[in-house]
Amino acid sequence: MVTRDHFNFSVLEQWLDEHRVTEIECLVPDLTGVARGKILPRQKFTEDRGMRLPEAVVAMGVTGEFPEEGPYYDVITPTDRDMHLRPDPSTVRIVPWASDPTAQVIHDCYDRDGKLVPFAPRSVLRHVCDLFDAEGWAPVVAPELEFYLVARNTDPDVPLKPPVGRSGRSETSRQAYSIDAVNEFDPLFEDVYAYCEKMELNVDTLIHEVGAGQMEINFFHAHPLGLADEVFLFKRTVREAALRHDMFATFMAKPIAGEPGSAMHIHQSIVSKATGRNIFSHEDGTPTKEFFWYIGGLQRYIPAAMALFAPYVNSYRRLVRSNAAPINIQWGTDNRTVGIRSPLANASARRIENRVIGADANPYVALAATLACGYLGMRDHIEPSPECKGDAYLGDFQLPRSLGEALSLLRDERDLAAVLGEAFVTVYTEVKEIEYAEFMKVISPWEREHLLLHV
Repeated sequence: MVTRDHFNFSVLEQWLDEHRVTEIECLVPDLTGVARGKILPRQKFTEDRGMRLPEAVVAMGVTGEFPEEGPYYDVITPTDRDMHLRPDPSTVRIVPWASDPTAQVIHDCYDRDGKLVPFAPRSVLRHVCDLFDAEGWAPVVAPELEFYLVARNTDPDVPLKPPVGRSGRSETSRQAYSIDAVNEFDPLFEDVYAYCEKMELNVDTLIHEVGAGQMEINFFHAHPLGLADEVFLFKRTVREAALRHDMFATFMAKPIAGEPGSAMHIHQSIVSKATGRNIFSHEDGTPTKEFFWYIGGLQRYIPAAMALFAPYVNSYRRLVRSNAAPINIQWGTDNRTVGIRSPLANASARRIENRVIGADANPYVALAATLACGYLGMRDHIEPSPECKGDAYLGDFQLPRSLGEALSLLRDERDLAAVLGEAFVTVYTEVKEIEYAEFMKVISPWEREHLLLHV
């Protein structure tokens, strides 16, 4: 991997030559987090090639549909204009499962005038990081990403179930933190760790989570953009490894009824660029006003950001009372019943954990949104509510209960749109409305079971 200190194309070419690369995957993360782009022979990947994609490629939903009319086309040109793609050399990595020496490089999207396309997810996160930079702050994040391993399932009408492990049996009970349950899938995880090592992904610990077949991978703390890249690439990696072991890996927020959902908890702190100190702690170890303001910003804006943290109709099935997922915007120290947790840590490691975000969220969008909430809190000196020291599940729901409700809140929140970008919020909400309308055409088994002959 080329370091972020070297952004000239010649260094990238030298890396490709050293690794004898013959093919290159040119990747662009779209709104969903899907890898879009083109695959090129090595000799065609040149600095002056000027690779392009239609701008709507990064502005469509999980169904691949686009709005037919409306505010979407105040941002996206009806003439299907091109974006100009530029590789970020710091993202180049080997594709470890490819049969021929293949590299993958994440690209940024620019318009014809050389400006970042404002609705591309990577652009949104870059912009939010720039706002912190202008204040002399450096955000530091560490995601914890949950996912399920499930048996191969090619029929969407058939419920998912845990895969068969080395013992020849599927899990039938919850095995939280079980080492033996993880070892059931040793061959798969040996491949995952080998792939991650070859790709220089910043992964830390692997644990078995509460659900049957549910795992969690933790990432070391680092700069938000680099870690969003790593989460994006890690999802590709786990899916690929699972397929090679005759199973699926899914980051759906709630893939299996009756089992806990999957989250992407994000730990976040802010370092002063001038002093190198964590601005959430005084020198005597006590929390600063910035620490409380950051929490206040999360409390104020998380409800409006839920369409970004919980982007699908399925996402809201995860957010249920007393099931390892928050229903509130309370905050507390070492309290896993709240939506905003402050883990026990020494002064230099004081941080805030956003537990609301689902594993199905786009990592670029989720990181941009949670940092935007905290930024607004510090900028506007938003005081948090009193700390919750009991069971927050005993309180009321404080989050939207559906994607439709969440989209309405996001549209009405002008402060958040000002930080994330009006163009992005417009494109995002319009695309999500298309997805929501598509879902509402589907009649579920529950409706047939309970309504067919009873209403």
